[in-house]
Amino acid sequence: MATTFEKLSSNKVKLSFVVPAEKFDEGLQTAYRKMVKKISIPGFRKGKAPMKVIENYYGASVFYEDALDAIFPEIYQEALKEHDVQVVDRPELDVQQIGKGQELKFTVEVFVRPDVTLGEYKNLGLEKEVAEVTDDDVSADIERARDRASRFVEVTDRPAKLDDQVNIDYAGFLGDEQFDGGTAQGHDLVLGSGSFIPGFEDQLVGAEVGAEVEVNVTFPEQYHAENLAGKPVVFKVKVNSIQEKQTPALDDEFVKDVSETANTVEEYRAEIREKLEKQANEKAEAAFENAVIEKVSENAEIDIPAAMIEDQIDSMLRDMEMRMMYQGMKLDDYFKYTGQTREQVREMYKPTAEERVRTQLVIEAVMKAEGIQATDEEIDAEISKYADQNKKSLDEFKAMLTDGDKTYFAEIASLQKTVEFLKANAK
Repeated sequence: MATTFEKLSSNKVKLSFVVPAEKFDEGLQTAYRKMVKKISIPGFRKGKAPMKVIENYYGASVFYEDALDAIFPEIYQEALKEHDVQVVDRPELDVQQIGKGQELKFTVEVFVRPDVTLGEYKNLGLEKEVAEVTDDDVSADIERARDRASRFVEVTDRPAKLDDQVNIDYAGFLGDEQFDGGTAQGHDLVLGSGSFIPGFEDQLVGAEVGAEVEVNVTFPEQYHAENLAGKPVVFKVKVNSIQEKQTPALDDEFVKDVSETANTVEEYRAEIREKLEKQANEKAEAAFENAVIEKVSENAEIDIPAAMIEDQIDSMLRDMEMRMMYQGMKLDDYFKYTGQTREQVREMYKPTAEERVRTQLVIEAVMKAEGIQATDEEIDAEISKYADQNKKSLDEFKAMLTDGDKTYFAEIASLQKTVEFLKANAK
């Protein structure tokens, strides 16, 4: 078999095949054995008609398509390997010559992983900018910790005020009719939390235990229940109890309750500052990495085949489906509940999918241009992350890996090493 390779563009190639007549005749025999059991010819039992008789009866080309299908996968894969072609889509065949006892001649055009023309990927003028952690930031974080440690204590000697938690029974009415979903017994509501329809909580401020209050509100125009959207309604509310929020004092006893290492308020402030500075650095590092990758990608030229983007969208939908499954929901049910279609979600994912493919191709191009390759130690470090997640030692986890798995981890480690190279050379 002879094949020739022609590059049509940065992302498409053409392979021309000349297949010996003997090879095509093998395909004809395979096609005959596959089809003969389904063919009825007058004068022969079903499945027993000779090949020549069937060709005379239906025409010489009766087996051609199946014969080509039988031999194509093998010769196609051989050609891809010979010319080092990485395809990303289904091939388009064009047959020039086909016939029994003849050489088979055809061409294949197929989209491949595209060439990447790298622009500037060093000296980008970018650097990491870490936000300063102020005393106010530390105090705000401590106040959030105090708020989380708060508890509600029942009060009976005053009416409800903002930040109180009230326990209520309520029933909602549209006109004289009680509407579905607007009734509850023993519901806890923090006044001022914004949990209910705007205006509802404000009208309970000043109510005492045992009070029965008519709350008048109007549902938002975009409310999910169409029969209530934009409609004025009345809630008949009974206040069962009032609880006051009590926040612990910021003292050494509080610190010992919420911290595993600090014993005093000053030690706790230092601990919180260290935590916030670490978070600020991690946030800055992530932002810096994204900015570098985005700039390098922006400077490159690539013509991405549509099939690669569609494959990425498929992957994103599979991830989405898995997340839905963990929540006990089917993806089609999610579409139904949200009023979205699969096609709409695919279109929504398209820009992100294209950016992911582009980023992957650009980083791989830099890796190739710089000859970057992860060391065994760096690959082991990547594998260790997954070994830890599976509660296994590195050696135990590596023993479970296939050759394909090992190649995957080597690629991931090399890609990450390339990203670190880009960051180190971004200034």
